[in-house]
Amino acid sequence: MAIGVIAIAVGFMTDHETHGTRVWANLLTNSIFFLGMGVCATFYIALNYAAEAAWGVALKRVFEAVAAFLPFGALALIIVLFAGTMHWHHIYHWMAEGIAIEGHENYDKIIAGKTGYLNQPFFWIRTLIYLGVWTAFMLVFRKRSLQEDEIGGTQIHFKNIKIAAWFLVFFAITSTTSSWDWVMSIDPHWFSTLFGWYTFSGFWISGTIAIMMFTLYLKSKGHLEQVTESHIHDMGKWLFAVSFLWSYLWFSQFMLIWYSNIPEEVTYYMSRIANYRFAFFGMFLINFVFPMLLLMSRDAKRNYKFLFVVALIIFVGHWMDTYVMIMPGATEGHGWNGFALYEFGILAGFIGLFLFVVQNALTKAPLMVKQHPYLSETINHHT
Repeated sequence: MAIGVIAIAVGFMTDHETHGTRVWANLLTNSIFFLGMGVCATFYIALNYAAEAAWGVALKRVFEAVAAFLPFGALALIIVLFAGTMHWHHIYHWMAEGIAIEGHENYDKIIAGKTGYLNQPFFWIRTLIYLGVWTAFMLVFRKRSLQEDEIGGTQIHFKNIKIAAWFLVFFAITSTTSSWDWVMSIDPHWFSTLFGWYTFSGFWISGTIAIMMFTLYLKSKGHLEQVTESHIHDMGKWLFAVSFLWSYLWFSQFMLIWYSNIPEEVTYYMSRIANYRFAFFGMFLINFVFPMLLLMSRDAKRNYKFLFVVALIIFVGHWMDTYVMIMPGATEGHGWNGFALYEFGILAGFIGLFLFVVQNALTKAPLMVKQHPYLSETINHHT
C-alpha cells in the first residue's frame, strides 16, 4: 500500500505531459478493476442461492471475503469521480463547463444531445445508487451467513434465495448502466450496445480469478479441508467458460464496428490500434488463447499449481483490458509510450489494499460455514 501512495505522488510530480490526468486514469482503472472483483464475488453468492447450487457452499467464506472489498473499491471510485466533478482532471469530457451551451467555447453538439442522461446530478444519483445498493446486498448476505452459523435451519436460507433474486435483477441492469457511466462515457461520442455485457464478463472473470487464487492459497496452507479437487475443477470450468464468453463479446463488438466502418463508432478502435496496438491485441491473445489452450483438459483444471499460474496470467490480461478501455479516451491526443513505472506502483498499491482487506475478512469468521442446509452435499461434491 505504501508503494501505491509513493507511486501516486511520483506520478503527479512527473506526469507533465498530461498534467496528472494519466495518474487519475490509473486510479480509475484500478478502482473499477478491483471493485469489479468485489461485486462479482457478491454476484457468485447470489447466483448460488438463486440456482440452489451446493458446490459453492464450501467456498462461501472466500466469496464473502472477496466481496468485502466492494465498499473500499467504491470509495476509491467516488474519489476519482469527485475529482472529475471538481475539474481536478478531465477524464470525463462531458463534465466540462459550457459543454452543452451553444456558443460557449467548449460547446459540443453531440454531447449536448446526450445531456438528458449525461448530466452531473443524474450521474451522481445513479453512481450512489449502484454502489450503495451493491454494498447493502453484500452486507446483508454476510450478516445472514454468520447468523446461519449460529441459528441453523432453513428460514435464513429461503430468505437469502429471495434476496438473491432481487440482487440478480438489479445487478443485471446496473452492471450494464454502470459501465456506460464510468467507462463508456470517457469516449462520449462513441457507443456500443454490447459494451455493458462485455465489461460485465471481464468483471466476472476477474472475480473468478480472485476467488480461485485465494482458495488455492488457503489450500496450500492446509486450510479449507472440505474443498476438494471437484470444487477447484468447477472454478476452473467457470474460468474457462467465462473466458470464452468474454472473447465472444470482444470479437463481436470489434468485428461489427470495424466491418461497418461507421466513423462515429470505428474511431474508438482506431485510437487504440494506432497508439495501444501491443496492449490492445496482446491482452486479447492472453485472455482468449491462454484459457483455451491451457484449461482445455480436465487434469489442468485439477492441478493447483498450474491453475494458479494460469489464473495469474489471465489476471494480468484482464487488468490490461481495463487499462485499454480507459486510458486512450482519458489521455486523448497524448499517445502512449508504454507503461510508466508509477503505473505498476499504483497497481501494486491496490493489490496490497485488496490483499489486506480480503485476508482481514477471512480472519473474521470460520473458513467453513457450519449449518448451511447444503453443507453435507458440498462436502460430498464430486464431478
